[in-house]
Amino acid sequence: MARLKIAYVGGGSTRAPGTNLAWIKQHANFSGSEIVLVDLHREHLGIVTTLANRMARAAGADLRFTSTTSLEEGLRDCDVVLTSYRPGGFEARHLDESIPLKHGVIGQETQGPGGFFMALRSIEVMKRITEVMARVCPQAWLFNYTNPVNIVAQAVTLHSDRKIVSLCEGPIVFPEWICMCAGLPTDRLDVAMIGLNHGSWGVRQLHDGVDLIEKVRPLAPEIMANDRVPLAVKRMIDISLRTGHVAAQYYMYYYFRDEILAELKAAPMTRSQAIMAKTDENWRHYAEQAMSDAPVLDPDRSRSSVDEMEIAIDIMDAMYNDRGETWHVNVPNHGAIPNLADDMVVEVPGVVDRQGIRPIASGPIPPPVAGITHMLAEYQYLTAKAAWEGNRHQALQALMSNPLVMSANKAEAIYDEMAKAHRAHLPARLLA
Repeated sequence: MARLKIAYVGGGSTRAPGTNLAWIKQHANFSGSEIVLVDLHREHLGIVTTLANRMARAAGADLRFTSTTSLEEGLRDCDVVLTSYRPGGFEARHLDESIPLKHGVIGQETQGPGGFFMALRSIEVMKRITEVMARVCPQAWLFNYTNPVNIVAQAVTLHSDRKIVSLCEGPIVFPEWICMCAGLPTDRLDVAMIGLNHGSWGVRQLHDGVDLIEKVRPLAPEIMANDRVPLAVKRMIDISLRTGHVAAQYYMYYYFRDEILAELKAAPMTRSQAIMAKTDENWRHYAEQAMSDAPVLDPDRSRSSVDEMEIAIDIMDAMYNDRGETWHVNVPNHGAIPNLADDMVVEVPGVVDRQGIRPIASGPIPPPVAGITHMLAEYQYLTAKAAWEGNRHQALQALMSNPLVMSANKAEAIYDEMAKAHRAHLPARLLA
């Protein structure tokens, strides 16, 4: 089994205990490995490191968790760098979500102007990470979970030689959610989703060999009347039925824009404020468990879940243990989707083994949904270039191309207000 040195940038976050638990559950595949937790927050880093080592010891896992606040020290001689960080924290996300609303635009963490400014902040940090990787671990793979994962991977692909894959559970869970709402077992799915991260579509969507959408269509009235099905999932199913293709949930922000904008304006708090309201309790729980000889993560007191970013660990296993498995990945297209550019980072099934990741030729984006996918692809490309090397003018061009904005005056007003609010995390070239 693979014995690796893995650096985890963002290893002192509220997500980190769940990620470390996912590693421990797969410890047999990484026996003898060292996981270096890298973060700027010393106190949280100490809690997470102690908790991880105690969970590993209780599970009998031959894994060693170390920590550092030095990026260069943490990345030195690593085989893998895993990134999941949020410049400015959830306070910055609140600005991302709330400022665009004042201008009548959905902010959103990955899709709207909120995602755009998250990209500007994240890529500025990623430039530093890739520079350090080039010096201290030039052969390492970069596994990215930092949002927006598609734009971050696009920027690294266009401007560096680092080997990068960005990851997301979406292509797995979206068809599973449809099955669960229809009362169908999920283990009979055979699905390939292609396009962009948070912007993909099902092009092979079989359940027991039958088209999933046509199987679910007669059940739609019952699903839509079910109060236990979340509204966001109902909207995803509605889009899937209308287009004929399993849709990424995030398309609801485009196809139900007016409804969601009204709901967000009426909401008592932003999503980031709701998360921040639980953060102190998350850290109390982690600190309590770090004192235990047999720690147990309570899903109700942990961030999101207790198996965070497990797909990244599955794909590391497939790569470094030469499994030859197929996973949905975000990598350069290289012709896998013929109606998108070869250097566009796309979400597509890919074969993962010791040789790396090879995207599988999956056919074109279907005509009913090609238009919006192409708009999002051009926005992704423009934003990646502006974030890495551009100026205010080029960044504004990118923001204007976002389908949730589509207004020159709104784009400029939002840009100037958000750039001022986020100036501590942006380079001067984007402010002038």
